[in-house]
Amino acid sequence: MKASAVAVAAAGLVAPGVVVDQYDNTAATAATTATASTTAVPRPIADWQHDRLASGVDLYQGRISGRPGADHWTVTVRAGGAHLATEQGAEALAERLRGAGFSARGERVEWPRGADRKGLVGVRVRVGEYAARNEAEAQRQALAAAGFDAVSEWTGADGVPGTGLAQVKVAIIDPKRYGGALKATYGMGVAGREKVSDMAVGDDALLGVNAGFFVMEGKDGVPGASAGIAAYDGELQSAATNGRIAAVLRGDGLRPEFKKLRTELRVGAAGASAIVDGVNRVPGLVRNCGGVGGDSPTERPQHDVTCTDPDEIVEFTDELGARTPAGDGVEAVLDASGRVREVRPRGGAVPAGGSVLAGVGEGASWLRTHAKPGSELKVRQRILDERGRELELGPQDDIVNGGPELVRDGKVAVNYGADGIERIGDPSFAYTWGIKRNPRMLLGVDRRGRVLLVAADGRQPGYSDGLGLAEGAELMKSLGAVRAMALDGGGSVTTVVNGKVINSPSDGTERAVGDALLLTR
Repeated sequence: MKASAVAVAAAGLVAPGVVVDQYDNTAATAATTATASTTAVPRPIADWQHDRLASGVDLYQGRISGRPGADHWTVTVRAGGAHLATEQGAEALAERLRGAGFSARGERVEWPRGADRKGLVGVRVRVGEYAARNEAEAQRQALAAAGFDAVSEWTGADGVPGTGLAQVKVAIIDPKRYGGALKATYGMGVAGREKVSDMAVGDDALLGVNAGFFVMEGKDGVPGASAGIAAYDGELQSAATNGRIAAVLRGDGLRPEFKKLRTELRVGAAGASAIVDGVNRVPGLVRNCGGVGGDSPTERPQHDVTCTDPDEIVEFTDELGARTPAGDGVEAVLDASGRVREVRPRGGAVPAGGSVLAGVGEGASWLRTHAKPGSELKVRQRILDERGRELELGPQDDIVNGGPELVRDGKVAVNYGADGIERIGDPSFAYTWGIKRNPRMLLGVDRRGRVLLVAADGRQPGYSDGLGLAEGAELMKSLGAVRAMALDGGGSVTTVVNGKVINSPSDGTERAVGDALLLTR
């Protein structure tokens, strides 16, 4: 393919000087020309490679890039493991480096436009500029030998306007013209991880992408289970990270609703009730936090943090697809009517059509007192939006978690605090996870009511750095989005068309994930 480049300052992606590579593809050009009268193509991607996957489903592929030669390798020196320091801390670290014979510089990092924060995030301290990674690595080793904590980094990932490179795929789905559905699926079971490609092939899906955040390791909960709210076919399978954005897919799923949700769950017995802290997770472990009932260190959302609570009751559904987690405490096994079949130690099967309530600490004491074999327990579930209105789910409705929110009412609106991207006392996390460029999967709806699914590869210097959250928000806005949010990113980012992965996952191979969004035929 022959490539040319054009400035896209009007697209609002980053700063003037950023370019989009446009591909001269005869078949794609013919398809675009043939449908130009019926399909409104957003200007930033109008000349990208275009494929009509089905009536009402268009796929665009292209590249966003900064100024040629703007990026290089460098070495970032950390203090206490943090990539950013305060102004005073950065100057002290730079002085130490200079005293050890290294030429150090401080680089200010500001909150990006459209964020809920303004001003200085922190200062990164760096040594050198190098054309090759091995040169930066040699400097890193010299710094390590001198007692400094340092990492080699590619500046294309910094998120500085006019730099970087992103390979991007944009799927536009018109609900007025497409006869299929956009559905969420956990695959074979809520517990366990599966590849998007396998889930897509299993459902004969036209298109598939990774969906919400999920538990990666056993130390943080049930691997593969959602780390945030999740519902499939009208059934709640994971409680909310309270206040965090989520996408509600009603009916055919082609008109997503974006809501900040919380869940209220309680179990009732004769004359008594108790909080149910979660669904399908290890009692006492709250991945991404945002729970209820005195979680430590906070009940606020905190991304990639596992909060704890020694006194919990957690519900397990028969969609779990695995035995409940073993450990201290007790479990009440319920039949389909809520009648207690038995009380047992933790760790066992969930009966078909029934459920299990697992308790630890005070939660275990409550179950021992009130969950007598033959007695009846009723679990009440409420899903509430940010205005306190209850959200009712129909039998075909799904919910997938994610975050943060990117676009609201057609304007960039990245809320680092509400979505837990800004960690308490740790500005480096918001910088490395949100401000810096990473692989991203984005979901939005444009002014015409069309669904936008946008994937950006990343963490691959020279091929694709990805997008910062603010850049992702600007991109979605430029595509006409009136609402948009981020789904799970990083190594999870996967786009599958007709059963084949068409992007370049940053792990080097396709990652098994917790759930997926599938465009069924």
